[in-house]
Amino acid sequence: MSRPAERPRGGLWRTEIVRAVLNGHSVLGIAFAAAIYIVCLSGTLSVFMRDFQRWEQPAAPTFPVASDAAIGRAVVEMGSRVGTDKNFYVLLPSGDFPRLLLSSGNDADDEAWYADANGHLAMRAKSPWTDFLVDLHTRLHLPQTLGRFLVGLTGVALLSSLISGILAHPRIFRDAFHLRLGGSLRLEQADLHNRLGVWPLPFHIIVSLTGALLGLSTVIVGILALLLFRGDSQQIYALLAPPQAKEDARPAPMPDVATLIAVARDRAPGAQLRQIEVSHWSRRDMRLELSASRRRLIAQQDNITFDATGRLVAEKHPAGLTVGERILGALGPLHFGWFGGMAVRIAYGLLGLALCVVTASGITIWLARRRDKGRAAPGWERLWAAISWGQPVAIVTTVLLALLLHGRMPDGTLVAVWATVTLLSAIIASALTASSAADLASAGRIATGVLLLASAGIHATQFMRGATDFAGFAVDGVIVITAIGLLRSS
Repeated sequence: MSRPAERPRGGLWRTEIVRAVLNGHSVLGIAFAAAIYIVCLSGTLSVFMRDFQRWEQPAAPTFPVASDAAIGRAVVEMGSRVGTDKNFYVLLPSGDFPRLLLSSGNDADDEAWYADANGHLAMRAKSPWTDFLVDLHTRLHLPQTLGRFLVGLTGVALLSSLISGILAHPRIFRDAFHLRLGGSLRLEQADLHNRLGVWPLPFHIIVSLTGALLGLSTVIVGILALLLFRGDSQQIYALLAPPQAKEDARPAPMPDVATLIAVARDRAPGAQLRQIEVSHWSRRDMRLELSASRRRLIAQQDNITFDATGRLVAEKHPAGLTVGERILGALGPLHFGWFGGMAVRIAYGLLGLALCVVTASGITIWLARRRDKGRAAPGWERLWAAISWGQPVAIVTTVLLALLLHGRMPDGTLVAVWATVTLLSAIIASALTASSAADLASAGRIATGVLLLASAGIHATQFMRGATDFAGFAVDGVIVITAIGLLRSS
């Protein structure tokens, strides 16, 4: 009777495991690489969403603090414009965003206004490029449910790739400071890929995990509803939201909003009021919810809700929050870096760029390894170069177009231009068989740099005239420095 084959032992067995995990890591990365790269790149830029909003409209009223009377007046004016059927939101001035912004949503027929220091609606809020960027990151410009689901899947894929990448390289932590520069390009890229994957690993895990949870939140709520409430998802949301008023569309006199704001401040000492949500203005079922944040706490921790008579109907403070509520409240700020001010945003921006490099270099290394083994795929190499540098070109093209057509651009223009440039870059890369991937990458850097310089020049000369918010000059300066760096590296 023959003896069963023995399992490889020791180093051979470990080698087989590493090889299997490495193969899985490569397949997973390739399958989602393009989507992950687009989501990472747009997400890195979305960290500076409020800064870009200020940059797009530097002439909007700017002031660090608004009085309660001014906020109340702005709410009344916005309520009269929006009507009784829509909710609207009020973002209060802060050090990072010194404007009073009122918005009824993100659809084409919704309204958004900047109010002045006296609380009068003074200027329509229009930030078409910033809106384009955030939609690209959160739903890839697909229908809301499908887009968010796919973005959530990219978060899962990214998290899985990070974990499998660590498992596939047993020496990755031991070699954390080992860089082979000046030799083989593949080895140099591999070391850069591994180092940028290890040094900021906590950040990579946080943004991928929170991105997955945010993107798949609808699916998660649906599963919980099936398990707990026979599919009624509204009961899940009711656990987290303040109690809703019974529908009553009859008109009602509104309470003095400034007084309610003062009451909210008294009930949340030490908290800074950030946002107000108003539902069913001037109806008996009106609700006015005020949210505030506290220093050293990532999520908005204080929520105070009033009804149409000015009666306090619900409130939550840090001491009364459950662990689940704390986690849910922290997902957004942790994912986008919207806490801790400019220093945190800059850190998130740099770490986000590192994640983009890790994603792009991972595919480059895999293709280089194929070439070294005699299985070169020049077509795929050119296509990946077109994706890696075609996306910056496509995004900056939308910036330039948004500046040139500001205020007179049909809906969907930026999405169409982005999609067209993305497709053209892939077609050109496939057609230029005489060009190498390195040539295409260099051309992409040059095109991105030139477009960035043109965008900064147009903005500084056309938009900064009569500006009240000089943060736009700082953004222009960063754009110019980035452009010069890209051109010098080409």
